[in-house]
Amino acid sequence: MKQIKDKSVAFRLGAFLICLLVLWLPFATPIYLIFSSDPNLTTILTMGLLFIAFLLLQIFWGHYIYQQPNILQYYGLVRKRKIFLELVYGLAIGYCFCKILFIIEAIFGWVVIQPPSSNIFKLIIEGLISALGIGLAEELVFRGWILTELQRDYSNNTALLVSSGIFAVAHFIKPLSEIIRTFITFPALFILGLILVWAKGRTQNRLGLSIGLHSGLVWSYYILNVGKQIEYTGQAPTWVTGIDGNPMAGILGLIFLGLLAILMWNSFRRTVIKDL
Repeated sequence: MKQIKDKSVAFRLGAFLICLLVLWLPFATPIYLIFSSDPNLTTILTMGLLFIAFLLLQIFWGHYIYQQPNILQYYGLVRKRKIFLELVYGLAIGYCFCKILFIIEAIFGWVVIQPPSSNIFKLIIEGLISALGIGLAEELVFRGWILTELQRDYSNNTALLVSSGIFAVAHFIKPLSEIIRTFITFPALFILGLILVWAKGRTQNRLGLSIGLHSGLVWSYYILNVGKQIEYTGQAPTWVTGIDGNPMAGILGLIFLGLLAILMWNSFRRTVIKDL
């Protein structure tokens, strides 16, 4: 098994995914059969199980393939006070970023911001838990595992571009008609991938800031969307405000992400120069 680490990155990623499916499917299949009448519960259970299987396999993989007993810490999930502070900082940035985007749309008269349709405190707690789960899982996979595997074979710049591309493509596993209809989301996801890699580099390869930024965006949008606080006026086309109400699937969201990318890149660059 130790010979796997000498194979190409495509082989290593493929071998890991095959092992993950072999480990996950025997448990996921009965869940699909038993809870098929409740798609939401099925998704929560199977995806939660998939993430647990991913973590267990990563620990095994790190120990036996790379002789790295602390593989999750190696990916940037360290047990330090700094990572918590960086996570909170990222949460604040991501949350405010999404809020400001909708406030600007409201100023232009493109949306109307309404009071929440359900208990705001419940929305805040549910949204935070969901957002942190998504942020932790996706950052550990894309900015932890995949980025690190790419960096074993390629330069940091190549790993940055390829990992961001994989991140964007992974969100487009859908019918061709949907891919075409929502294609404007692809460059936004690619830019977000760049931002999150630079956020990791900005903090000496810790994942706290990346998880926080990612979670903050999801958290803010969850509260607004689930709470039915946004009503579109139809004064601007959806390609400007966002397809299906997704602010990242519109030109304005793309511009905002571009600005955030410039800020994060400058912050990352200053950190690199300072460390030299």
